[in-house]
Amino acid sequence: MVFLRGVSVLSKIRSRLAQQSATLGSVRWLQIQSASDLDLRSQLKDLIPEQQERLKKLKSEHGKVELGKITLDMVIGGMRGMTGLLWETSLLDPEEGIRFRGLSIPECQKVLPAALPGGQPLPEGLLWLLLTGKIPNKDQVDSLSKELQSRSSVPEYVYKAIDALPITSHPMTQFASGIMALQVQSEFQKAYEKGISKAKYWEPTFEDSLNLIAQVPVVAAYVYRRIYKNGQIIPSDESLDYGGNFSHMLGFDDPEMLELMRLYVTIHSDHEGGNVSAHTAHLVASALSDPYLSFAAALNGLAGPLHGLANQEVLLWIKSVVEECGENITTEQLKEYVWKTLNSGKVVPGYGHGVLRQTDPRYVCQRDFALKYLPDDPLFQLVSKLYEVVPPILTQLGKVKNPWPNVDAHSGVLLNYFGLSEARYFTVLFGVSRSIGICSQLIWDRALGLPLERPKSVTMDWVESFCKKAA
Repeated sequence: MVFLRGVSVLSKIRSRLAQQSATLGSVRWLQIQSASDLDLRSQLKDLIPEQQERLKKLKSEHGKVELGKITLDMVIGGMRGMTGLLWETSLLDPEEGIRFRGLSIPECQKVLPAALPGGQPLPEGLLWLLLTGKIPNKDQVDSLSKELQSRSSVPEYVYKAIDALPITSHPMTQFASGIMALQVQSEFQKAYEKGISKAKYWEPTFEDSLNLIAQVPVVAAYVYRRIYKNGQIIPSDESLDYGGNFSHMLGFDDPEMLELMRLYVTIHSDHEGGNVSAHTAHLVASALSDPYLSFAAALNGLAGPLHGLANQEVLLWIKSVVEECGENITTEQLKEYVWKTLNSGKVVPGYGHGVLRQTDPRYVCQRDFALKYLPDDPLFQLVSKLYEVVPPILTQLGKVKNPWPNVDAHSGVLLNYFGLSEARYFTVLFGVSRSIGICSQLIWDRALGLPLERPKSVTMDWVESFCKKAA
């Protein structure tokens, strides 16, 4: 029943494909693009004035509209559930999951250009969609691939900055250090120091963002090869797309692994603005810190066990199940191991989500990928069995709002199957992906002139006094 419920969620999402024209029409400026214009910057230059006027009108006509009530539970509970950010590129629905500019993951898989017929969408296509709200054609995606390739050269001092760290440093530490070193080349910082007009802030932010998106796979691959492959670096292959080339530089050229990397980068790219990494980037950038500083800050949040580091913990936990119980573990044995984990005060990694109340669609599309390419893999079969076992147990506890698997519950076994088995590195992959969503929104932050983020804080004395007066 658990599995069937999860499948029903997928069916519900896919049923929306039949309503795709209505979905596209409901998003004010989303459109399928067939124009021959291959320049992403010029597309944005045309779109920005319209969206600036749209925001201005919203503020003037509806600025006093209340979006919800704030309770003390929200204030002391990490601002959970508060509506407090403008994030244009994606929206997370508790029941349906993430939508990129109004499109669900299955819809993106259907309409975004792919490297192979019927294959996974190219991350460059999602970048175009996030920035413009338009579905690109294949020529536009290919043009963007070439542009990113032309921006991907990494200065030598970045590698030296990484090499200054002990090789035993966590991959995320080395990755974030490399991003900080890239900041030396920031176009926004240079333009700001020269006195650029606020109306043009988005232009150097665009340059920094595309440079950063282009360079992060190179830095990430360097970290991987430095730590795990004796520093034997693999040069970029200019004939490959963004996701495929990243896989190649890591050292994995299996065509199926290239497809997995395209899928991985796409589905991890953005998850609206309230998660730790996205919110951190938005907050830091609101002080007019450039995209490098903002993204490096985001990576430090992503490295936390309650955020991006969870994908590392999932595979390690699954392997601990195999070590103790073997690959042919029975359902009853698995239930006992799950209870053992919970009774020891730990969580089952990969299950639950701060917003979602159903199976994560990102989990579902990875499951579909596994069923196609590795149905007999023992670890995948264990993940499938966990899908049957864990939700009823978490429901029985009565403390979990969402007992269903999230994106992290599945990604590790896919990567492991194709040979990328170093779990400590997984969060770096997440970071590469998240650069696309974060940088897309940073460009719009500057284009829309979003202000410094400065929420009001209060003390417990203030809260106690306020509540007494309100009683």
